[in-house]
This record gives sequence, C-alpha cells and structure tokens, in this order.
Amino acid sequence: MEFVNALVQILDATIRLSTPLLLACLAGLYSERSGVFDIGLEGKMLAAAFAGGAAAAVSGSAWIGLSAAIAASVFFALVHGFASITHRGNQIVSGVAINFIAAGAAVILGQAWFRQGGRTPSLTGDARFNAIDLPFAGALENVPVIGQIWSGLLSGHSILVYFAFAMVPFSWWVLFRTRFGLRLRAVGENPAAVDTAGIGVAWLRYRAVMCTGVLCGVAGAYLSVAQNAGFVKDMTAGRGFIALAALIFAKWKPVPAMFACLLFGFLDAIAIRIQGQALPVIGKVPVQIVQAFPYVLTVILLAGFIGKAIPPKAGGVPYVKER
Repeated sequence: MEFVNALVQILDATIRLSTPLLLACLAGLYSERSGVFDIGLEGKMLAAAFAGGAAAAVSGSAWIGLSAAIAASVFFALVHGFASITHRGNQIVSGVAINFIAAGAAVILGQAWFRQGGRTPSLTGDARFNAIDLPFAGALENVPVIGQIWSGLLSGHSILVYFAFAMVPFSWWVLFRTRFGLRLRAVGENPAAVDTAGIGVAWLRYRAVMCTGVLCGVAGAYLSVAQNAGFVKDMTAGRGFIALAALIFAKWKPVPAMFACLLFGFLDAIAIRIQGQALPVIGKVPVQIVQAFPYVLTVILLAGFIGKAIPPKAGGVPYVKER
C-alpha cells in the first residue's frame, strides 16, 4: 500500500508539473505546423503569468486573471506574427526578442505597481483556480487502488489541468479532421500551393499564432493563478524551451506531445521526490544535480537521440508571393 501511495503521489505531481509544458507544447504545435517557428513560447508564458497574477490580485477574480493572461500572450503572439509574417523578419530573432522583453517588463512593471521586488501580491480565495473534486472522490478515498487512483490521482486538480489534457484530442481533431487543420498543415508544407488555391497564407498563419497565444496564455495563468499563489520572477524556469524540445521529440503530433510532456513532468516529479534523500549505492544526491535532470534530458533529446525529426518543410521561411 505504501508503494501504491507513493506511486500515486508521484503521478499526481507529474500531471500538475506537465500541465504548463503540455499547454505550451500544443501552442507551439499550431504555430510551427503553419510554418512559423516560435522560440518565444517562454516569453509569452512569462508575460501571461505576470498579467494573470497581477489582474487576479487587483480584481480578486481568477477568471479575470486568466483573461488578462490570454490577452497579454496573444498581444506578443501578434507582435511575433507582425514581425515574421507581415514583414518577413527572422522568426528566431523575433522569438528571442520576445523572451527578453517579457522577462524584463514583468520585473519592472511588477516592482513599479506592487513594490514587492517584481512579485505580485499573494492570491487567495476566488483569486486562484482551486482544486475540483470529481464525483464520489470522497466516498472512494479509502478504496484500495481504484479509490487511490480516482481520488488521489484524477481528482483534485484545477480546471486548467483538465482543460490542458482535453486540448490534446481536440487539437488532434482540429489538425487532422477539419478543413482549417488541413489548410494549416498545408501552409506549413507548401504555402505556394495554398496561395494558388486562393487561400490567404498570411491570414492562416496569423490565426495559427493567435491559437499559440491563447494556449500560452492559459499556460502562464496556470503557473501564477493555479499552481502558485501569484507571480514571481522567472517563474517559467525554462518551461517554454522544454516544451519546444517535447514538440520536436513528438515530431509535431498532439498525442505523442502529451506523452513527451508527461515524461518531462515525471522526471521533474522524481527530482522533487528524491531531493535530500539517500539513494541505495549512490547515497545522497546533491539537490542541484537532481533539479538539473529535466534540463539535461532536454539537451540529450535535442542532441539527436530521438531519431530524425523532420519539421514542416516551409517552417521558418517567410512566404513571398510570386507576382
């Protein structure tokens, strides 16, 4: 029973920790499938986390915080689209610039508005997304295995967690079963053919980056309004880059992306679990090494140990209409 309890606790932490990764990964999926590479996921998440935490602190409503987070992220997504789609700028440079601007602006505005070293005030009550108990969670709590899974693993998460995992089948359906998804994938592979068919390449790509902005906004709001009780400096901690690694690992597909994010979340949960504990043979592992596990895996995956991942053919290439 102790083993089952420990396993459920680790898997529960895995779900919580993988949620922002999953949302950011799906966000990048829409953008990159359309041919717009977005290295600015980290910056959009950070801007959304600050906007969500600040709005929730001022208004006392988590939903207003979520709305502000989405608005801030969509704004930066449109800036990226304006630079890389309309003006055909370098998509990598635009994404890096967004990361720097978001990181600096969040701290400066936080200090100017709240005078707490760049933090937002702590969120309580309705200013946070609280845990939701699924039906019969209390009644099944003491039932071995089944009750532990239902009450301890599946129940007790915020609404944003359920939204994130619901977005996986929804994104699969949108990309592979709708006209919009077909055109989105086509514009990432051969924009000239899409343009010849009379479909606006720029408008399709703008819609893709807006989808990216919405999902990054939800990811940022989750960090500051659900998982934590407010915004703190650099709270994304590289999750946007890990989400990009997961997206490449999953070869730009929604369901494999979910499992890749769960893998990163699991490693993060294990790292938290074994901090300060002595392991057999190895002994006590330094906290810094344990915390580095997910980032080391990111480097290993990006170094090419995941097989050949082929991105969309038109990815990163501005489309110039032939006259």
